[in-house]
Amino acid sequence: MPTPLPDLHALRILVAVAELGSLGAAARALGLAQPNASRSMSRLERELGLVLLQRSTSGSALTPDGTLVVDWARDLLAAADHLRLAAEALRGERQSHLAVAASMTVAEYLVPRWLSEFRRTQAGVAVSLEVHNSNEVFQRVRSGRDDVGFVESPSVPAGLHSTAVGRDELLVVVAPSHPWARRRLPLRAEELAATPLIVREAGSGTRQTLDTLLERRRLRRAAAALELTSNAAVRITAVTGAAPAVLSTLAVRDAVRSGELRAVPVELELARVLRAVWRPPRRLVGPAAELVALARRLSTP
Repeated sequence: MPTPLPDLHALRILVAVAELGSLGAAARALGLAQPNASRSMSRLERELGLVLLQRSTSGSALTPDGTLVVDWARDLLAAADHLRLAAEALRGERQSHLAVAASMTVAEYLVPRWLSEFRRTQAGVAVSLEVHNSNEVFQRVRSGRDDVGFVESPSVPAGLHSTAVGRDELLVVVAPSHPWARRRLPLRAEELAATPLIVREAGSGTRQTLDTLLERRRLRRAAAALELTSNAAVRITAVTGAAPAVLSTLAVRDAVRSGELRAVPVELELARVLRAVWRPPRRLVGPAAELVALARRLSTP
């Protein structure tokens, strides 16, 4: 007779022990009484014929075999979660509503087109959109308030999955009266870092991208001339000549074309990746997967 498959519930307890450091903490996190969790572990060890936990008066720790089983268990649990979610999607239980969060640049210039196209093929799905800076999008997606988020941040926090859906570029822009507007040679990274700029607020993907690119050159940006909470506010203030600004090409394209702002050549590569982010499991299903695939398709030149 083949060996019975291990109990998924017991495997979740084992993974929680690995993540939280003790059987007691794992039981509390999963809402279990510790004796019940301990019995589940003992039963799992008998089923597998392996000692998974080293028990002592000070608590429980994974054995070497337990550490290996945890790695395999994560894959199995992720597959089980995917099966469950895919089945729910087929039943239509989660098809009626899709909660989306997007950082400001993506929300203002890209998401409207994505959602317009999405409604043509997913007419039965009601979509809600929340607009926040990138850090707030991460928090909302992690907490489950939104099903999927779109950000331009240079990195994604641990615990979230992501995929690239497009690319964007930042531009250094100034009013026509600014000395940089007549520049022919590219602005050096050191000059950009040393100049007080009009920037977005802390937590925005645009600001994080700029700071990260400068940090890679071991440069720290000078204190901001102004910190503003929207692309429009940064753009309008830059037009007045108050200071140079750094914004997405999407946000200043029309102003540069009209001559309200001048793009300044910079030696620093200011490209960035636009990403979709979501909670585990790794593979998206249902309307969220459809929206991400559509966003990637529409963002490809």
